[in-house]
Amino acid sequence: MRSLLMLMAVSLLAAAPARAGELTLYTSQPNKIAAETVAAFEKADPGVHVSVFRSGTTQVMNKLGAEFMAGRPKADVLLIADAMSMQALKQQGRLLPDPGQDVTGFAPGTYDPGRTYFGTKLITTGIVYNKAAPFVPHSWKDLLRAKARGQVVLPSPLYSGAAMITMGAFTENPAIGADYFKKLAAERAISVAGNGGVLNQVQSGSRAFGIVVDFMALNAKAKGAPVGFVFPREGVTAVTEPVAILKTTRNAKDARAFVAFLLSPAGQRLAARQGFIPARQGIAPPPGFPSAGPIHLMTMDIGRILKDSTRLKQQFSDLFGG
Repeated sequence: MRSLLMLMAVSLLAAAPARAGELTLYTSQPNKIAAETVAAFEKADPGVHVSVFRSGTTQVMNKLGAEFMAGRPKADVLLIADAMSMQALKQQGRLLPDPGQDVTGFAPGTYDPGRTYFGTKLITTGIVYNKAAPFVPHSWKDLLRAKARGQVVLPSPLYSGAAMITMGAFTENPAIGADYFKKLAAERAISVAGNGGVLNQVQSGSRAFGIVVDFMALNAKAKGAPVGFVFPREGVTAVTEPVAILKTTRNAKDARAFVAFLLSPAGQRLAARQGFIPARQGIAPPPGFPSAGPIHLMTMDIGRILKDSTRLKQQFSDLFGG
């Protein structure tokens, strides 16, 4: 009897109708940007309605995890801050490969080679400096100069996915060195929870230099804050706000259309209007931003960074505190 009930339940799930015209998006985009993204897609594809759950990446992943455990994932599409979470889902077999997506103009490394997730923008990490700083930095190693001692603030990888990716990429980059963060700590650099805290310290003059994501510094500069921002000569790391379709989606057709829109020239122009560097080369960036082409992106092995993340977090905690 029990086996019969289980068979009936599986059959009912298999027969669940596709929700034509209905999509559920889980995203960590800020409310305003998420609303703009959905509105632009629905305008381009008026036959589809998108319902949104929005929270921080950690909260989104926790909700998904609980739904996976219950066997009832609700999301069709996932749009979150960094590729590490997507890589973890890929390794768990949770993502639907989408080999037909057009990645023309997208550099290798901005999307999964297996075409399960795709970067939608470039949010790079560079150096912000106060206009009263003793010098203008041009290299990551400039933050180790004597004139920068006690004047550097950086985000913690215990809280920031972008910071975790930066630490992982730096550790494997011979031009910077695996001991870079140890040297920063020795030069009395301090850590704060997130990128917003870094920017606040630098624009207030509490610290002269900071490691921070580009759009925060460039937008603050455009609004008159006494800061500048540089893309160091060794290259920059980037989070790409990837999008993916869950394998359990009941509307793969419209989910693929949503992904295609974000990767299209129209979707990439939307990213630029929202204040981000488009991941697709050839799309004009926001005023005051460089285009994707001239930006030198470091090689980043997201799978390896994910594998090493626990060790790297402990190392950072030992150097800078929890």
